[in-house]
Amino acid sequence: MRKVLIVDDAAFMRLTIKTMLERNGFEVVGDAANGVEAIQKFKQLKPDIVTMDITMPDMDGIDALKAILAIDSNAKVVMVSAMGQEVLVREAILNGAKSFIVKPFKEDQMIRTLIGIK
Repeated sequence: MRKVLIVDDAAFMRLTIKTMLERNGFEVVGDAANGVEAIQKFKQLKPDIVTMDITMPDMDGIDALKAILAIDSNAKVVMVSAMGQEVLVREAILNGAKSFIVKPFKEDQMIRTLIGIK
């Protein structure tokens, strides 16, 4: 069972993703509301995959991605972004994100993306 850390500033989105993942055999080991929390939880929980919102307060997802990859260059981070953030998604991929999911997304899209992460 793959362990996932969910990072999003919206509590309802964290809960939505958690419900989808648990229903499909993933173990959600934690969640975070911003990039600062994400880095702390990544160090503490050592998840197999991180779902990372791009736009968040305190520290955005791209800066958190860079920090997590500095801790573990093999970290698997999947960016989650709203439509219209293509420039930021491209920046995230260039900085090491393994994939991305565009909001609003369907459950099967989320699961297929995470299953495909090697």
